[in-house]
Order: sequence, then structure tokens, then C-alpha cells
Amino acid sequence: MSDSKWSSLTIHNSQFTIMAEQLIPATITIADRSYRIKLDPKDEEVVRKTVKTINDKIIEFKTMFAGKDMQDYVAMALVWYATEQNSNPAADVEKENIADKLNLLERMLDGQLQF
Repeated sequence: MSDSKWSSLTIHNSQFTIMAEQLIPATITIADRSYRIKLDPKDEEVVRKTVKTINDKIIEFKTMFAGKDMQDYVAMALVWYATEQNSNPAADVEKENIADKLNLLERMLDGQLQF
């Protein structure tokens, strides 16, 4: 653990507001800095996997680009992660097309069942 200041961050499910008593405390470490957060128990595994992915990517960038400082590696990992999340907009369009086709098929079946 580093001697950096503790930061507090609350992570919660975007669909529901979670009462403070339902959140659990956790400590995560990113780039040798520790952060104290509160999160929904259901989100803990995802958060920990995400933190591991980020730290693994920082290590990869440190290996590939020696001589930079930690802030550079964190910035590189941030850009990589954000790009990963938005890298496949075509899949979203495909999902919408499939949903439209399924809705049409459902309406057609409903129409046939009414006879």
C-alpha cells in the first residue's frame, strides 16, 4: 500500500439507488495507489476484475514504453479502456436490427393467432 491519501468513491448500480447501509467497503489499488470505496456487493466481482484488467494493462504499457512516469501509464490504460468499451458500435446496431425483426415477427404471429 502506498502512503497516498485515501479517496472515497461510491459505486452503485445505475438502475437503483442503493441505501448507504447496503454498500460494503472495499479497498482497491490502481497503479500502486489505494482507494477506499463503497460498492454494492453484487458489483464487487466486476469492480475487482476491472481493477485487475486496468493494472495488467498498466504493467503491459510499462513494459512496452519504458521511461514514462506512472501518470503516463494510467492515462494510456484509461484511453485503452475507454476505447475498448466503445470499440464495437456495429454490434449495438445489429442488436437493434434483431430486436426490430423479432418485434415484427411477434406482431405477425399475434395477427395469425387472432384468426
